[in-house]
Amino acid sequence: MGSTRRSFTEEYKEKAVTFVMDDHRSIAEVARNIDVHEMTLGKWVKKARDAKEAATPPDAPLDGSERVELVRLRAEIKDAKSVNAQLLMQVDFAKKVATWFAKDKQ
Repeated sequence: MGSTRRSFTEEYKEKAVTFVMDDHRSIAEVARNIDVHEMTLGKWVKKARDAKEAATPPDAPLDGSERVELVRLRAEIKDAKSVNAQLLMQVDFAKKVATWFAKDKQ
């Protein structure tokens, strides 16, 4: 006995994706509510997000959440650069100490 594949209209898929993207609900929750497998709904959402991203020009202004993420990422980069500079100073100091000890042994 073979299983039959369910088919969904584009309108149905769009509505399900809207629940996830616009209402900020999880894929698992929406999939449970509409009786669709999570992976199926996840593919629909990914396809919609990819289409939305492709339709947005690269020089388009940022929305609120994107701007917040940009600020957060810039702060992370600044912190990482600071940590990197400290580590480079420690390495440089360790090299000088090693050189000093090597000269002292001779």
